[in-house]
Amino acid sequence: MQEKQQLSQTSYILLICCIAAIGGFLFGFDSGVINGTVEGLQTAFGSNSVGTGFNIASMLLGCAAGAFFAGRLADRFGRRLLLIAAAVFFIVSAWGSGIAGGSFEFVIYRILGGIAVGAASVMTPAYISEIAPSAYRGRLATIQQVAIISGLFFAFLSNYVLANITGSAAEELWFGFATWRWMFWMELFPAIVFFVALLFIPESPRYLVSRGKQQDAEDVLNKLMDKHEVSNKIDDINATLARDHKPQLSDVVNRATGKVHRIVWVGIGLAVFQQLVGINVVFYYGAVLWQSVGFSEADALLINVISGAVSIGACLVAIALIDKIGRKPLLWVGSAGMTVTLLCLVYAFSTASQVNGSLQLSDNMGVFALLAANAYVFFFNVSWGPVMWVMLGEMFPNQMRGSGLAIAGLFQWLANFAITMTFPILLAGIGLSGAYAFYAICALVSVFFVLRFVNETRGKELEEMAYE
Repeated sequence: MQEKQQLSQTSYILLICCIAAIGGFLFGFDSGVINGTVEGLQTAFGSNSVGTGFNIASMLLGCAAGAFFAGRLADRFGRRLLLIAAAVFFIVSAWGSGIAGGSFEFVIYRILGGIAVGAASVMTPAYISEIAPSAYRGRLATIQQVAIISGLFFAFLSNYVLANITGSAAEELWFGFATWRWMFWMELFPAIVFFVALLFIPESPRYLVSRGKQQDAEDVLNKLMDKHEVSNKIDDINATLARDHKPQLSDVVNRATGKVHRIVWVGIGLAVFQQLVGINVVFYYGAVLWQSVGFSEADALLINVISGAVSIGACLVAIALIDKIGRKPLLWVGSAGMTVTLLCLVYAFSTASQVNGSLQLSDNMGVFALLAANAYVFFFNVSWGPVMWVMLGEMFPNQMRGSGLAIAGLFQWLANFAITMTFPILLAGIGLSGAYAFYAICALVSVFFVLRFVNETRGKELEEMAYE
């Protein structure tokens, strides 16, 4: 009887975590769909390289705002309500990005989508971490990254299939609308499913306790764990919350010293380094990147699909390892692997020659670059991709989880914006090899950051997390 109850509880936890992770799927789809629309946007809006860069990167400004304000608003209104609001924004953005008639209108809708992505990026791991038992919290939280990569993969696949029908993102597809518009509208289906499914999941019990809703928290915890453990868990949660005030932004500051808690700086470091290694250049500009070294548009879009599949495989490896060997080993091994593979890409791109005004890799070097790029994608998605979000969702004490996530999320998306916005400029100024040399240096520095500053969180209850 007890085994049957535990199986029922585990199945229920897995179900609600998967529903929350649809936000990660939309995060990935919304981030990746832009990859195949660049040519269509340039044709439709007549934008130059800087304008195109801003059209692509504008979403990330919304992401920064969404991550910061969602983290704070979630402490006031709840994790579930913020996820529902994000679902609404995903729907509006997907529709609006496809109907936009000019760059300004397009940017507005992309920023709305960015707000949704930013909110989902911090609320999904926070919600999963606050629902999942410590024994397999890492594996459940890693579902977020699997969902993100799956979203990217299906965005790449959708873009590839649609562009293959017409031959180009700029050509008309159905009902007189250009292919790139349909690429955005494909997101409406998962966004609507996300909205409806969220109506049936419970609020985070740790949030409910923080708002003084003890009975509601008990009702949720009774579905997540054995009934005799519920009272002790509520006592443990209460013990980690300040008695004189509810969670607020000022909790990130140590009142005794007046300085920001060390754990917040570690969270910021994790968030920023995840972007400085350059992964989103591959996700956002993959088609442009491969076309710039001689691949056709169709081949470039197919390479994106392959990279997406490699990413999913890497995330599955991460799920198998994260609760066995821990978060920290995965991070530093991933950093070392990315350093080596990025340096391989630097070498490959440095051998490219000019043919008819554009770069061209030799056949052998093209294969080498593809292998190095996919190895780089593998190392990222077995380490920094999922582990950074897992750690941000669990490393902060209950009192400051929303605020810590808000600040780390803000810095993550600002770094993302900076990397994405500057890539076309770097590409024009110092070339692919120069840009990737910078990302390789950042990957190398991240090895030492992890070894020196990051503490292991595997197997710890959220109530054990310290301010450091």
